[in-house]
Amino acid sequence: MIPLVGSSCAVSPGERSRMWIKWISCEVPVATRERFSGAQRAWSTISDQPGLIGQVGGWDPATDRAHLLGLWTGAEAYKCFMRDRHDAVTARNRQDDSYTAIEIATGEVLIEMAGDSANLCHALEHATLLRVADCSLLPGREEHFIDVQRRIWAPGMAAAGGMLAGAFIRLEPRRYLVTTLWSDAAAHQHYSTQHLPALRSRAAPENDLQSITGHALPLEADWRVLPEERPSAGG
Repeated sequence: MIPLVGSSCAVSPGERSRMWIKWISCEVPVATRERFSGAQRAWSTISDQPGLIGQVGGWDPATDRAHLLGLWTGAEAYKCFMRDRHDAVTARNRQDDSYTAIEIATGEVLIEMAGDSANLCHALEHATLLRVADCSLLPGREEHFIDVQRRIWAPGMAAAGGMLAGAFIRLEPRRYLVTTLWSDAAAHQHYSTQHLPALRSRAAPENDLQSITGHALPLEADWRVLPEERPSAGG
């Protein structure tokens, strides 16, 4: 493990309003799934990394791809980790030998979604399902899309029960992620049948979206990485 004594990675409290995420998708052959999982468990070694809020992930039942969501207090904390530590951890766990393709996107959290948890750290610790909507927008629809996330979707999901917390993220112009952490699959199913239709009618996403890809990930408990000292992200 790389020592952090004298590290230049100190994170200021002001960065919490500019939370940063990393979204990873990996194509993993069946024959190397266990090797991938073992390497993923080894990422627990970064639990002492300054600025880490947490990381969760799981297998997508629809595609068998592995997806991971990492949260950081800010872009500088993430860049510091990538510069000083990431490659050493990767070299040790040899995870790149276990997948055939990888896609990585990073971006800034625009809206932290309140839910049943006190904050995102608590939600990352207790969630068993991660729901992700990967959205590509039509030209000129960003302002409206962000507005309905704030006015309609965020409070609507919070009111459904079982949504612990979430984050709305800009990855690049016209590409956004909507990520929500759920207590269990039953809570998300209840939301999908009892609340989603009315929210969709109010938000009219067909006016904003060029395409959307959804993921409902049962979270692998031993892939979860939580910080030794919990930052109070989200409150």
